[in-house]
Amino acid sequence: MKLGLYSIVQLLCLCQLNAFSPIVLSQRSVTSLFGAKVGIFFGTSTGNTANVADMIAEEFGDDAEGPFEIDDLQGNVAKTFAEYDALIVGTPTWNTGADTERSGTGWDEIYYGEMQDLQLQGKNVAVFGLGDQISYAENYADASGELHDVFEKLGCNMMGYTSQEGYEHEGSKAIRGEQFCALLCDEINQDDLSAERVENWVAQLKTEGFMDGAGSSSSSSSSDISSSTSEASSSTETIVANGDVVAELQKENADLRKMLEENSKLMDEVMKEHKSGYTPHYNPKTMVTMWTSGDGKRCYYTTDQPKSP
Repeated sequence: MKLGLYSIVQLLCLCQLNAFSPIVLSQRSVTSLFGAKVGIFFGTSTGNTANVADMIAEEFGDDAEGPFEIDDLQGNVAKTFAEYDALIVGTPTWNTGADTERSGTGWDEIYYGEMQDLQLQGKNVAVFGLGDQISYAENYADASGELHDVFEKLGCNMMGYTSQEGYEHEGSKAIRGEQFCALLCDEINQDDLSAERVENWVAQLKTEGFMDGAGSSSSSSSSDISSSTSEASSSTETIVANGDVVAELQKENADLRKMLEENSKLMDEVMKEHKSGYTPHYNPKTMVTMWTSGDGKRCYYTTDQPKSP
């Protein structure tokens, strides 16, 4: 079994858990130990937005579920969004220049209907969008701006803003300050840049703390965890860590240790490569370090602050 670098670092951290004590945890509190549970959603008309959604899903790997087409979720949006700690949402732009309902997809019906009653305060959300910056230079990817604003007004923590550098647009309703409020791709004129843009964007989101289980559901304080005790009888999300659970965790810990031993040679190669060519970028806000290769094409993350040379 071959493990990715990020997975190995996670396993090393997990294997330091040598003892367990009975506690009461919510399912989302457990999830936050390993990062947010991410759901990817999109609307599409020609299939281009679906293609970029697939790229994003591939880049996240096992850290995300989807992508799911929004047209298939009408009537179940609240229930589906509630299953995730963080959301990636994407849209094309068809009603160019309009003030509302710009996407030309199922989003237009959901924005001002189902979504108005959703409780999404504090949930991490990042937007991606598709547009044609040559044919619609003055209204490039307008719908991405509307998608962003709808979630922002619901109290979401908006992330993943990107630079306008490298684009040929004249204007866009997706601009906030000097940046786009989303990852924007142009599959008509710059399709050769989409894969790299997606790769860089996902890496950016991780450094911003998108994967830290942020949001009202996953930034649980100690009081939130304690309060789950009184909700145990009615909430299916509550796990009482009794003897059986402790035994299971100990078994998993042993299995992970064995897995690491079997991959010791791979770890040696990883550490050798790390020492010879990776540069640390520490984020004091999230306390996560991103290590980037010399060519800028590869990176991984650790929760240790890099030591000064």
